[in-house]
Amino acid sequence: MIPRVAVTSGEPAGVGPELCLTLAARDFDCELVCLGDSTLLAGRARLTAAPLELRPYLAQGRPGSARARHTPGTLLVEHFPLRAPSEPGRLDKANTPYVLGLLDRAIDGAIGGEFDAIVTAPVHKGIINDAGVAFLGHTEYFAQRAHVSRTVMMLTTGTLRVALATTHVPLAAVSAAITVGSLCETVAILARDLRMHWKIGAPRIAICGLNPHAGEGGYLGNEELEVIGPAVEKLKAQGLRVSGPLPADTVFVPRILESFDAVLAMYHDQGLPVVKHAGFERAVNVTLGLPFVRTSVDHGTALDLAGTGRADPGSLVAAVRLALELSAR
Repeated sequence: MIPRVAVTSGEPAGVGPELCLTLAARDFDCELVCLGDSTLLAGRARLTAAPLELRPYLAQGRPGSARARHTPGTLLVEHFPLRAPSEPGRLDKANTPYVLGLLDRAIDGAIGGEFDAIVTAPVHKGIINDAGVAFLGHTEYFAQRAHVSRTVMMLTTGTLRVALATTHVPLAAVSAAITVGSLCETVAILARDLRMHWKIGAPRIAICGLNPHAGEGGYLGNEELEVIGPAVEKLKAQGLRVSGPLPADTVFVPRILESFDAVLAMYHDQGLPVVKHAGFERAVNVTLGLPFVRTSVDHGTALDLAGTGRADPGSLVAAVRLALELSAR
């Protein structure tokens, strides 16, 4: 059966809609369905001179119906009307229900078997919160909607895989958010999905320390001695191939990195800058631990580029291709 992939077009004032349009020209071995306002997409196509034909994704696209392989030059669109007119680069909190509605539609479709994978274009966390909705990010929202107690955010450029022990929390709150239990749960999900989706039989996982030099034996912090180290020993006792806590400033040295299949960083900006430096145009965000496949771009809404046609579609294209690989496995 041809897989069906839902792509949410994200924040309407950002680059998401036009990046979705660039998918039309690619060759994908799946049925590709873009979720968004069809008028918005048509307008952004005219603005960026994107040559394509928008086709409606109709009722026949439900579970059990026939699927058609993506035809380059066309894009299937399930129309969701904007709550307010949108201009490139100009955020409007009135469209927050629209943005979240796209995510809800994709999640419901994936849980119901209509979609085999979800790919998300970027949303703007600030404007969603300005609208009165507590929103930390896609990862947390998907976990809540899918009724999953814990998910893991991982970015990958292919061979480089970096997962996070904490995601969108202030730096001052990271230490309190890391416990022996949370680290063990996170590594268990990471190891399981590396086996299931990447077919790595016995994943080798490097676990970073939180403090400089991994705490320097307690002189630069106690988290390594009191939390991270005990978690590593517990994981080893469970038969997992883990090493750590390792200094984050050396674990990414190529000769050390080649000994591991994935790295677990303790917080967002400890691990993600390395991934984005290694391959910003091809890095993909993957949410592990969900009952369906979800991938995303590794960048934000880029309001300054919206409507110009200059936004690089590489990460979104890579996200679709990886979603196909993972769903097939």
